[in-house]
Amino acid sequence: MSDTKNPYPHELLRQQTVLAQFGELALRSDDLDEILTEACRLAGEALGTDLAKVVELQEDGKTMLVRAGVGWGPDVVGVAKITAEQDTSEGHALRTGEPMISPDIAKEKRFKYPQFLIDNGVRAVANVIIIGGHDRPPFGILQIDSRVPRDFTEADTLFLRSYANLLAAAVDRIRVITEVSKGEARLRGALEDKVAKRTRDLTAANDRLKSEAEERGRVEEALRQSLKMEAVGQLTGGLAHDFNNLLAGISGGLQLMSTRVTQGRTSEIGRYMDAAMTSVDRAAALTHRLLAFSRRQTLSPKPTDVNRLIDGMEDLFSRTVGPSIAIRTKLAVELWPTLCDPNQLENALLNLVINARDAMPDGGNLLIETANCVFADWRGPKIDNLSGRVPNDEYVGVFVTDTGSGMSPAVIEHAFDPFFTTKPIGQGTGLGLSMTYGFVQQSGGQVLLRSSEGHGTTVTIYLPRHLGLATRVEMIEAAVSLPQARPGLVVLLVEDEPAVRLVMADILADNGYTVLEADNSQAALRVVLSLARIDLLLTDVGLPGGMNGRQLADAARQHMPDLKVLFVTGYDESAALGSGMMEEGMALMTKPLNLASFSAKVQELMHR
Repeated sequence: MSDTKNPYPHELLRQQTVLAQFGELALRSDDLDEILTEACRLAGEALGTDLAKVVELQEDGKTMLVRAGVGWGPDVVGVAKITAEQDTSEGHALRTGEPMISPDIAKEKRFKYPQFLIDNGVRAVANVIIIGGHDRPPFGILQIDSRVPRDFTEADTLFLRSYANLLAAAVDRIRVITEVSKGEARLRGALEDKVAKRTRDLTAANDRLKSEAEERGRVEEALRQSLKMEAVGQLTGGLAHDFNNLLAGISGGLQLMSTRVTQGRTSEIGRYMDAAMTSVDRAAALTHRLLAFSRRQTLSPKPTDVNRLIDGMEDLFSRTVGPSIAIRTKLAVELWPTLCDPNQLENALLNLVINARDAMPDGGNLLIETANCVFADWRGPKIDNLSGRVPNDEYVGVFVTDTGSGMSPAVIEHAFDPFFTTKPIGQGTGLGLSMTYGFVQQSGGQVLLRSSEGHGTTVTIYLPRHLGLATRVEMIEAAVSLPQARPGLVVLLVEDEPAVRLVMADILADNGYTVLEADNSQAALRVVLSLARIDLLLTDVGLPGGMNGRQLADAARQHMPDLKVLFVTGYDESAALGSGMMEEGMALMTKPLNLASFSAKVQELMHR
């Protein structure tokens, strides 16, 4: 445990709760052995150790008996004795009345320790004196033992002082009760008053501790809310930054196209269109990453050739990092295929490249490597400063190494946490590495991180080997020539966003379909109930009007059982899937739509 004066709120709350629990026991029980044993158990629980004991000072004033304890064998409690000499920690605590801490008894030069502590593997000890009643010698010492070296904090010591004082009051109360039960008739009334006073004192102390525990709970809840709002602020600031950049690319491209058309310079429109579409694609990828992070998007794993995927991204990597960073790839010959979602792997690699770029503001080198990796030891590779272990298996390894500023151990510890970022507000969401980690874990792999300040960073993705052939995924780059629809085919288009509805309606009309439009589910249902001819229901999943797209489709199919349905969604696939399965004659596409793919999907459904 680190040596700090301000432990985390939950540690303070745990200690306050233990004090309150022990106070209730001290009021309830008249059994000294029960109180002492429970005191050991609760103290150990509060400080995270399973060893604790109470040693009672004997009548000779220097011999101490292990009266109670937890975690010890039968040859310790009630048997083992300690002599409180000058050279023992117990003697020091009795002489000074102050707590005595030994972080590591193997290195302790001040005191000697009894053999039974060494035999039980004790490495660290904290002693706090249990004072006696009025004009009485100390009852003994509360000892907290640890089997690993540790620095007890100032807060730990304050807790032990309070705890020992509460324990002393409980012991004195039991002593008074014992004295009353033994005879002393003339003094019974005075002793009973003394017992009552001790009870009142304990009750007041217990009430105070309960109040403090409740206050700690309120403080902790306020802290959680503050951290939550900070995370939300970090997320929204980063998203606003990213989307404003993307919107600038789209808006600028459209404005320049309009200007060039007015000037008659139509030959230049193509590059502005490409720039706008690139921004659209990046915006779609960003929303898909967010959906994947929130577990709202289902992965689509395919046998993937990682080398081919990286080859296809080299130009994008170069444009992303700029001219001041030299990118080099070192791709393994005959790399195994892996089974993963190639789009999510592309997103993960792009995130890592962006992080590397940000770590090298003055330029540097970026190396992307692949390798076939076999781990025969379940612990995986033994590399210093590695943030995890890889189970025994065969993997495709992807290594992204930069020569940037590197990370401190504290940053490495939290690098995969959601919302954690070292970038200024508005320049990062803190989701990149956490989404990469989630995607790789969901794919059966592991992400490891090796970094040191001033010496760069290597992020390694291990994906399980796939015993099959990789599938080449081809993208539709431009609209293809499609046959015109048969005359008379009718599409009911349900979309509440006017701009989106306009584009889809025009595409459908260009392909020869008759289009009926509705902007909410109730208006669409009225069209269905009018018994007009409808060959395809094309509907957004999220709709106003009391029904979502799936519910609208189910209602429409009650009247038209053979109705074909194409869902489009920009959010949650599960709402359209319902029970998790598409019915016959149904399909789903995700916004933003590739127009060629959209036209092809409509024709495919129409001709099934």
